[in-house]
Amino acid sequence: MGRVGIVTHPAFLEHDMGRQHPESPERLRAILAQLESSGTMSKLTRIEPRKAANEWITRIHDPAYVQRLEEKAPSTGYASLDPDTSMSPGSLPAAYLAAGGAMAAVDAIMDNQVDQVFCAVRPPGHHAEANRAMGFCLLNNVAIAARYIQKRHGLKRVLIVDWDVHHGNGTQHVFEDDPSVLFFSTHQYPFYPGTGSDQERGRGEGEGATINVPMSGGQGTDDFREIFQKVLLPAADAFRPEFVLISAGFDAHQDDPLANMNITDEGYGELTRLVVGIANTHCHGRIVACLEGGYDLRALSASVDQHLMALMDA
Repeated sequence: MGRVGIVTHPAFLEHDMGRQHPESPERLRAILAQLESSGTMSKLTRIEPRKAANEWITRIHDPAYVQRLEEKAPSTGYASLDPDTSMSPGSLPAAYLAAGGAMAAVDAIMDNQVDQVFCAVRPPGHHAEANRAMGFCLLNNVAIAARYIQKRHGLKRVLIVDWDVHHGNGTQHVFEDDPSVLFFSTHQYPFYPGTGSDQERGRGEGEGATINVPMSGGQGTDDFREIFQKVLLPAADAFRPEFVLISAGFDAHQDDPLANMNITDEGYGELTRLVVGIANTHCHGRIVACLEGGYDLRALSASVDQHLMALMDA
């Protein structure tokens, strides 16, 4: 059984974007309740997150943007950042802790405490651009972790697998001219945020290091499995990653209310096993997965459980 860690913290429940918002604290509560009831939580190693230092955040985000976030952070009520994204008093502390949690997960793996880690964090990150919040996201947790892996731990090649149903525009744009980060994304298309065509392959030295696989509504587990086997695995074999990150959104699930895809609970376990195979082949099993989307509480929590069981089976 693989040694799997989990990063979570009560502060992630303090990020609140208002009544009826789909990215609610109930998402994390549902995940934690499921993991407790299934017994999975008892098999995981707890990893304490820490607040990310601006030194690391500003390797991805413009300092002026970080300053604007700090200035707009409300002491009461809500501050709007874009039509879908706002901050409550607990939001910015949670965002700093989410980014720092991904970094703590990396450290735990590099220090040989665990082999893989799931970061049950909020707010999510993959839509956050270098200079603006977007799509429920404030800071790009996975992008910050990728650069931390390279600059703090000296690894050169990082693979990011983004299986959220929405394209990870922020992550792509950060690394699109960087051949040291291979960004692979499956997503419903055309769909929010409107990016992610198969013609977007990176630019300059990074051309070819962005792999987008736009998918049509209605496609399910079998389709994703085939894409991972025929596209992701050969690309990963050629790239030879030294660390694997997953933008783990669970909103391509057949029950998710915000999209139209058909992955099952068990399907997320299958996709996880394929990524584990990549990590076992190339980088001693090193995987950090960060929670992104997923908005049906039952589907989200069950899929996360399947994901973690697949990691533990590694």
